[in-house]
Amino acid sequence: MAQPLVKKDDDRDDEMDYSPFMGIEKGAVLQEARVFNDPQLDPRRCSQVITKLLYLLNQGETFTKIEATEVFFAVTKLFQSKDVGLRRMVYLMIKELSPSADEVIIVTSSLMKDMNSRTDMYRANAIRVLCRITDGTLLTQIERYLKQAIVDKNPVVASAALVSGIHLLQTNPEIVKRWSNEVQEAVQSRAALVQFHALGLLHQIRQNDRLAVSKLVTSLTRGTVRSPLAQCLLIRYTSQVIRESGMNNQTGERPFYDYLEGCLRHKAEMVIFEAARAITELSGVTSRELNPAITVLQLFLSSSKPVLRFAAVRTLNKVAMTHPTAVTNCNIDMESLISDQNRSIATLAITTLLKTGNESSVDRLMKQITNFMSDIADEFKIVVVEAIRSLCLKFPLKYRSLMNFLSNILREEGGFDYKKAIVDSIVILIRDIPDAKESGLLHLCEFIEDCEFTYLSTQILHFLGNEGPKTSDPSKYIRYIYNRVILENATVRAAAVSTLAKFGAMVDSLKPRIFILLKRCLFDNDDEVRDRATLYLNTLGGDGSVVETEGEVKEFLFGSFDVPLSNMETSLKNYIQDPSEESFDINSVPKEVKSQPLAEKKAPGKKPTGLSAPPSAPASAADAYEKLLLSIPEFASFGKLFKSSAPVELTEAETEYAVNVVKHIFDNHVVLQYNCTNTIPEQLLENVIVVVDASDAEEFAEIASKPLRSLPYDSPGQIFVAFEKPGGVPAVGKFSNVLRFIVKEVDPSTGEAEEDGVEDEYQLEDLEVVAADYMLKVGVSNFKNAWESMGSDFERLEEYGLGPRDSLTEAVNAVISLLGMQPCEGTEVVATNSRSHTCLLSGVFIGNVKVLVRLSFGIDAQKEVAMKLVVRSEDESVCVAIHEIVASG
Repeated sequence: MAQPLVKKDDDRDDEMDYSPFMGIEKGAVLQEARVFNDPQLDPRRCSQVITKLLYLLNQGETFTKIEATEVFFAVTKLFQSKDVGLRRMVYLMIKELSPSADEVIIVTSSLMKDMNSRTDMYRANAIRVLCRITDGTLLTQIERYLKQAIVDKNPVVASAALVSGIHLLQTNPEIVKRWSNEVQEAVQSRAALVQFHALGLLHQIRQNDRLAVSKLVTSLTRGTVRSPLAQCLLIRYTSQVIRESGMNNQTGERPFYDYLEGCLRHKAEMVIFEAARAITELSGVTSRELNPAITVLQLFLSSSKPVLRFAAVRTLNKVAMTHPTAVTNCNIDMESLISDQNRSIATLAITTLLKTGNESSVDRLMKQITNFMSDIADEFKIVVVEAIRSLCLKFPLKYRSLMNFLSNILREEGGFDYKKAIVDSIVILIRDIPDAKESGLLHLCEFIEDCEFTYLSTQILHFLGNEGPKTSDPSKYIRYIYNRVILENATVRAAAVSTLAKFGAMVDSLKPRIFILLKRCLFDNDDEVRDRATLYLNTLGGDGSVVETEGEVKEFLFGSFDVPLSNMETSLKNYIQDPSEESFDINSVPKEVKSQPLAEKKAPGKKPTGLSAPPSAPASAADAYEKLLLSIPEFASFGKLFKSSAPVELTEAETEYAVNVVKHIFDNHVVLQYNCTNTIPEQLLENVIVVVDASDAEEFAEIASKPLRSLPYDSPGQIFVAFEKPGGVPAVGKFSNVLRFIVKEVDPSTGEAEEDGVEDEYQLEDLEVVAADYMLKVGVSNFKNAWESMGSDFERLEEYGLGPRDSLTEAVNAVISLLGMQPCEGTEVVATNSRSHTCLLSGVFIGNVKVLVRLSFGIDAQKEVAMKLVVRSEDESVCVAIHEIVASG
C-alpha cells in the first residue's frame, strides 16, 4: 500500500518517508477489525486492517486467547468475499494466528473447498494453510489431494504442495515418505521452482540412506536437471556424496568430479559459482582439479555485478589458506578490487593478496591498505590484521614496514577485539622475529600510555616484564611501567608492580631504582598493590644493595605456577577453617587435577563459564599444550583447544624407537602430536615424518603436517599431523601410522654423524579417535539439583539391549568408557549380586555444552543386560549425539 510522501515543516527542505504503521496500537486495530462483521464487506478496508494485524504479530505483539479467538472468528467470515486479494490476506492471517485444534475445524471445510477450486491461487494457498495448521488425523484425509497437487500442471500449486511436504516431514515423516513416487515425478518437471522444491524434498526423504542419496545423485547428474536452483542443490548433494565416498583407490579418480567440472560451463552464473566453490572445498583437492575452478572465479573478479565479485574473492580467500600458489595468477585482478566501492570486497581482496603476494609487493600493498582502513568496520579490520601477521611471519625481513603499520593503526580508534588482535599480532612478531623485539616493545609501551582496556594493559605489562629485561637497554621501559602505577586503576597498578619486580630481578644495575619505586607502592590505597610491593621487596632484598639475584627468586618470578589454582583454593579454605600454629606450606597442595563441579545453571541456556582441564592432563600441561600449538603458524587459526588426551603408546617398551601420541581436539580439527625418542646411541635420524593413513577415518582430511628435521639420541622431539573434520561433530576413525626417516651412523668417539644416510621406516601401532575424546570429565557437586535445573526441554530417552555380559559391573564400565564422562556420587560402583543399578554421569561435550546422563541397568537370569539412557543438555543436538554414540558403540 503506497503512502504519499509527507513533507515536514516548511522550514525544512528535506522530505521524509513515513511508515504507514507508525504509531499504531493493538487496541485501536482490534477495534478496526469490527469491519470484518459488516454486512457489506469493503475488501480494501479489510485488507488494510489485516495488514496492520500481521504487522503487530510480526513485531512480537502478543494477543490474549480471547483476542486471538475473536479475530480468528471475524476473519473466517471473510471467506464470503470473492475478492482474490482479500482472500490471500485471509490465508496469511490464519497461518499467523495458528488456531487451536477446536478452532481449526471452523475453517477446515472452507480450506478444503478452496483446495478443489478452479482458481489456482486459492488451491496453492489453501494447501499451505492446511498443512500449517492441521494435525496428523486431518492430514491422512487430505493426503490424496496433496499427492495430486504435487504433480499438478500449475507450478504454483505443485510448489505449494512440495514446500508443505518439506515442513510436514519434521512432524509427520511417515506420511510424507509415502509420496516418493509423486515427488520423483515432480523432479522431472519443466518448471524451475517445482524441480528445485521436489529435489529438496526427495533428498530430505532419503537423507538417512547413504546408498539412496548416492543413487539419486548418480541418476540426476546425467543431465535431467534444468532448473539452475535445482542444479545448485544437486551440486551440494554431489559434494556430500564425494565426501562420504572418498577417492577411488583403484583408479585414483574422484567420483563425480567430471560432473562438477561440466557445471563450470553452465549458462547460469549461480551454477558456475556453486560448482567452483564445491571443487575448491573437496578434501585433498589437487592443483589439477583446482585449475578450472580458479579460472572461472578469476573471470568473476572482473564482473560488473558486485555479488559475483564478492563471491569470487571470498572463495579465493579461503583457497589461499591451503593453496596460495593456485591463487597467485589472480593477484593482478584482485589488486584492482582494492579500490572497489564495496568495502567487503576490498577487504577480502587485500587479505587474499597478503596471503599470496611476494616479498616485493609488500610495501605497495601496505600503502593501499592504509588508505581504506578507516572506512571499514572492526570485524574486517581484524581480518586484515591477522593476514598482515601471517605475511610478516612469511617474510620476516619486511618486519619494519609491517610493524610500523600495526603500531599506527593501534593508535587509531577501535573496539576491544580489534585492539586485542593488533596487540596479539605484535606479541607474536616479537617472539618469532628477534630483530623486531626492540621496536615492538616500544610500540606497546606507547600504546599503554593511553590504553582504555584494562585487560590489554595487564597483558602488555606481563609480556614487557618477561621480554624487556632481555633487551640492550632495559632502563628505557621503566618510565612507561611506573606511569601505570601513578595513573591507572588498581588492577593495572598491581600488574605494573610485578613487572617492576621482574626488571629488578633480571637487571641488577636497576635494582636500587626499582627498590625506590616499589617502596613508594607500599603506600598505595589498594591492598593487592601494597601486598605485591611488600612481597617483591622482601624477595629481592629491599635494602637497596646491588647483589646478584638468586636462581630461586628468578624461578619464583618467571616460572610457571605448577599447582592447580582450584587445589590451592581448596587447601587455603581448609587451612582457614582448621587453624594451625604452623604456617601454610604450598608443598602440601596436591598437584593432580580434581574434577571440578559444573557451575549451577543460573538462567536457561547459559553455558558454563569456566572449565577445568581434563583429568588426563594437569592444568599446567593443558596450558603448555595450548601454548605450544598456538606457537605453530599452521595451527594458530584452529581456535580454542578443547581437550588433549593422555599420551597413547604406539611402540612396545624397550624398542629402538619410542613413540607415543597425544590427541589434541579442536572444534573443526584434530592435531596428532607424535612424541618420538631415538634410543640408539649410534644413530642420528633426520627428516623424520609420520605417514598417517586415514582411509578408515572417512570424516578426517589431512591438511597439514610438521616434520622433525633431526632426532639425536635420547633427545625427544615432536611431529605434528593436523586433520580437518566436521565442526562440533564427534567424528571417529582409525589411523595407521608409519615412522619414516633418514638414518645416519654416528661415530661414538667423536659424536659426529656420517654425511650419507639411508632411508628407513618403522611401523607404529594403529591409533583410534573415539567418541570419548570429545567429552571432558567434569563432575557436579549435587547431581539432583543439576538435573532439575537443567530442565527437560531437550531431554531424550531411549532403551538399549547390551547383550550378554559377565556382570552389571562390566556393562557399567563399558558405557562409562564409551562416553568418557565423569561418574557422580560414587554411582560407578555396583553392589555385589545386584540385578539392577543406576549410574549418574556428568561431562562437557565439545562446544562447551554441559551434559547430564542417567543410566538404568538391568540383568536377567541369562545375563542379558538392558539399559535405559536418559540425557539432558542445554543443546538438543548434543542429546542426539550421545544417543548416537551409544547406538553405534
